[in-house]
Amino acid sequence: MEISVYNTKGEDTGRKVNLKEGVFGIEPNDHVIYLDVKQHLANKRQGTAKSKERSELSGSTRKLGRQKGGGGARRGDINSPVLVGGARVFGPKPRDYEFKLNKKEKALARKSALSYKVQQEAITVVEDFSFEAPKTKEFLALAKNLNVTGKKVLVVLPENNENIYLSARNVQKANVVTVSELNTYKVLDAAHLVVLESSVTALNNF
Repeated sequence: MEISVYNTKGEDTGRKVNLKEGVFGIEPNDHVIYLDVKQHLANKRQGTAKSKERSELSGSTRKLGRQKGGGGARRGDINSPVLVGGARVFGPKPRDYEFKLNKKEKALARKSALSYKVQQEAITVVEDFSFEAPKTKEFLALAKNLNVTGKKVLVVLPENNENIYLSARNVQKANVVTVSELNTYKVLDAAHLVVLESSVTALNNF
């Protein structure tokens, strides 16, 4: 499929680029999208939650009351989980939340996410540009020209460009990534994708 290329003023240049059907025109697979997003969020978890169990609390081991006849639940020392301030039963322990996902599944998830964006007409291809210096004002002007002001926008660069990155850093709802950093979560999290023309070739090879 073909899509028009715009300049930084928001004008149609008259040129078109080809979006590969095998990447941007597939039938989206919701299940692999779910798995990929789940893995991405799981990998970000610290997994450092910890509560003390009975053997880890400091406190007297003296038995507080008789075993039977007290009229309530039996309990041992002051660290008993039955008591206020006692230990926690089966509390959280440090753990690793990461899990494995096959490369082909991750690739299919990315393609599915990009295909959804095409269906929603939420992709704009812009001819390659750069800023002479980091200027938030210039990035805001670009967003206005492309009618993405106020939207959660993701700018996809072919390679790292510090001036563009720094120009967008203070803009709310704006994010800048390179093609190699693009993943399913970032695509779905954005309301609109602004893709540089030279990035399309790399995306077609996903």
